[in-house]
Amino acid sequence: MILSLTLLAISTPLAARDSLGVFGDWGAFRDADVPRCYAIAAAEESRAASEFEPFASVGTWPRRRVRGQVHFQLSRGARPDSSVTLRVGRENFQLQAEGNNAWAADAQMDARIIAAIRGATAMQVSARDSIARRFTDSYSLEGAATALDAATIACSRGN
Repeated sequence: MILSLTLLAISTPLAARDSLGVFGDWGAFRDADVPRCYAIAAAEESRAASEFEPFASVGTWPRRRVRGQVHFQLSRGARPDSSVTLRVGRENFQLQAEGNNAWAADAQMDARIIAAIRGATAMQVSARDSIARRFTDSYSLEGAATALDAATIACSRGN
C-alpha cells in the first residue's frame, strides 16, 4: 500500500513536494509552492473493469480559504444521469459528478463526510458507467483520521 500511495501521489494532478507520512492506508502530503495539503488513499484493488486509477482525497488550500474539500477520482466515468453515492459507515451522501470525478455539494457536506470518515472503517463510492453498469470503488479508512490531521496541521502553519 505504501508504494501505491507514493505512485498515486506522483502520478496524479495532486503531486506533492513533501510527504508528511503514510498512516495505515492513507498518506498525507504538502506542496508549499501552491500552497496545498491533502490526505489521499488509493481504492482497494478490484477485479472489475477500470478506466482510471481511483482515489479519494481531502484537500486544503489556505490561500483560497478552502479546507477539507473531499474529492474522488472514480474508476470509471459516471453516466451523466447516474447518481453517485458515497457510503461511509452507515451514512450515505449524494455526490456531484462530472466524468470520472465526484465531490461533495458544498462545504457543509464536506464537513459531514469528514466526520463520518473519522468514525468509520470503510467507505464505498457507487455509480453507473456510460453503459449503465453499476460499479463501486471501496476504501479502507485505516489511518484516514491521522492523515487528515497531518494535512490540516501542515497547512495551518502557513507552509
